[in-house]
Amino acid sequence: MKGLHLHFDCASGIAGDMTLGALIDLGVPVEVIGDALDRIGAGRDRLRVRRVVKAGIAAVDVTVDVEDAAAVVGGHGETGHGHGETEDGHGHGHGHGETEDGHGHGHGETEDGHGHGHGHGHGETEDRHGHGHGHGHGHGETEDGRGHAHVHYADIERRLRAAGLDADVERRALDMFDRVARAEAKLHGTTVAEVAFHEVGALDSIVDIVGTAAGLAWLAPASVTCAAVAVGHGTLRCAHGILPVPAPAALEILRDAGGVTTDGGLARELCTPTGAAILAAAVTAWTPAPVGTPLRVGWGAGDVDLPDRANVVRLVLSRPAAAAAGDGPLWRIEANLDDMSPELCSHALDRALAAGAVDAWWTPVTMKKGRPALQLTVLAPTAARDAVVGAVLAETTTIGVRFDPVERRVLDREVVAVTTPYGPITIKVARAAGQVVNAAPEFEDCRRAATAAAVPLKQVYAAAMAAWTTTHRDAT
Repeated sequence: MKGLHLHFDCASGIAGDMTLGALIDLGVPVEVIGDALDRIGAGRDRLRVRRVVKAGIAAVDVTVDVEDAAAVVGGHGETGHGHGETEDGHGHGHGHGETEDGHGHGHGETEDGHGHGHGHGHGETEDRHGHGHGHGHGHGETEDGRGHAHVHYADIERRLRAAGLDADVERRALDMFDRVARAEAKLHGTTVAEVAFHEVGALDSIVDIVGTAAGLAWLAPASVTCAAVAVGHGTLRCAHGILPVPAPAALEILRDAGGVTTDGGLARELCTPTGAAILAAAVTAWTPAPVGTPLRVGWGAGDVDLPDRANVVRLVLSRPAAAAAGDGPLWRIEANLDDMSPELCSHALDRALAAGAVDAWWTPVTMKKGRPALQLTVLAPTAARDAVVGAVLAETTTIGVRFDPVERRVLDREVVAVTTPYGPITIKVARAAGQVVNAAPEFEDCRRAATAAAVPLKQVYAAAMAAWTTTHRDAT
């Protein structure tokens, strides 16, 4: 499952809990998400996972137990500067748009202030059944002055950095949170550090974002695509009055990331700021899924029942046709660059892979006049050559590329899981004529297990290989 292509289908929009559900349904172990939640002090026991059916589609529904949220996120008890306000100061609602009976689940408000629960999405409900904990579109004002405690983004950032998360999980989580905070700061004319969440909304967002970051880090996709995300239309009511859909924060996040949106044909909010931040941080190309072989499909459920479709997000894990082609002719595409910032290099490789490249790498070289530089090399099949060349020209500082045909031969490959004293470890297995010629533990699995058990990485490697030899070698 690791190092493949991941595609987001967002015909019904996206929210944090929907993404978590889809990742679990795709095959990401719940333990991987739970370990990350334990590290940040949220606790894996707060995660509620169940299977549901949405308009005929079986999906995974994830909710978060927000009891005693203040003890987890350390809310300050002030009114003002929070997200997800209500007119009397009690509601946390968040649902995919407004609903008259109050069963909407999302980020927003409720008029009578009694809406508490576990839904995910932006919107309001008009009676006391609103569910949620959210990123509302105001700053925590309440008419009777009984605002909920809140926590500043700066506090959340410090908490994440001090949690001892795996480096990739921390990077992804901070990227997502930073996108939400930047959007909220711009919309409300404040600074990123001063952006705050109600304690309930903060816990909900932390679980959704950190859990999703852990799932994506475990998959380590080589590239991620999304053709467009449905955002909905219409209006929503918040403490400051009527606001347009899509939610201002979600739209700002997608605008800043160059995201592609579509209306979706529903007069309700479909894309939450958390969902928008997940896409903005993960997607490497806003395009349809590349031609390839689908390997795994995961469905994540939203809470509201939509009138014309299943309220789900779909994740598809696939091997692009270029990577599945095996032996055969390829094009080697190269460019030398002596004026490109290293910060842009990783992104350029991701875009080339998303365009259909089989492989891509950087090599240090010395150019004319003794200038140290980098050489980008990309391998692509004929069908993807022009798209890959276009990605290289668009994402690097080169003004030209060279390419020539090459041949290659590859072994048959598969991924299997073995059980070790440190937990499950993935083994990459290569075969020639049906015989195993190479088997290697997945580095990220071993590193995560070694960190959790506080043992040397090489010890986990040895245990994984011993388990492989015992359980699989004889069968081959």
